[in-house]
Amino acid sequence: MRPGSTPGVPGNDQVQLALLRKWFWARKPDAGFLLEGFPATLLQALVFDEWLEARGENLTAVFAVPLSAGLPVSGEVATYYRTQGVPFGTLPAAA
Repeated sequence: MRPGSTPGVPGNDQVQLALLRKWFWARKPDAGFLLEGFPATLLQALVFDEWLEARGENLTAVFAVPLSAGLPVSGEVATYYRTQGVPFGTLPAAA
């Protein structure tokens, strides 16, 4: 799932969180998922972790695509997940 808005635009966090909130709470508990381009900001990561905690779920890993691939990943997001002990890796950018 890839939210269709641009990080850094005012109101972007609220738009992306609203889209993902609807999807997150509608899915079956413990159903696996792969999100592309989310969370893109620290606020989104914090809110997403609150949702996961509320359902007794957690992330098994986080992968980022370098900025050059057009999918922004905040350095704050990478640092946050690393400090939380979530395995964090970087995928090569598509050519």
